[in-house]
Amino acid sequence: MLIVAPVIKERRKTLPENYNDLTLWERLYTERSDIQSVTHLDFSARVQCVHNRTNPKYHELLSEFKKLTDYSLLVNTSFNVRGESIICTPYDAFRCFMSTEMEILVINNYVFNKAEQLDWENKEKWFVNFKLD
Repeated sequence: MLIVAPVIKERRKTLPENYNDLTLWERLYTERSDIQSVTHLDFSARVQCVHNRTNPKYHELLSEFKKLTDYSLLVNTSFNVRGESIICTPYDAFRCFMSTEMEILVINNYVFNKAEQLDWENKEKWFVNFKLD
């Protein structure tokens, strides 16, 4: 994600007149676009291009997502919750999935729906306490 590009005008929201006078926190939570989670305060976004020839499965996922939503983007973020290490193994991913509000977990060709997991309502069983930073 080395490229920063402007969010196109069609996706942007009109900012309040006093936007530049707002605190940083208030500006951060002002709706700036219909893709808010990737839109920076200045209407830029860090993007990563996905090409069919280099990553056909991910490209297909994005293409299918666009058919359903009219958006060919997904948020790419580190996989962990506050105070925990970044997920490194499938077991770490499943444990995190089971102890959070996530509904679906995909690992390679496997799709896990939380409601279909045994004892899925027992989050404490999967929760691990980590010292907060």
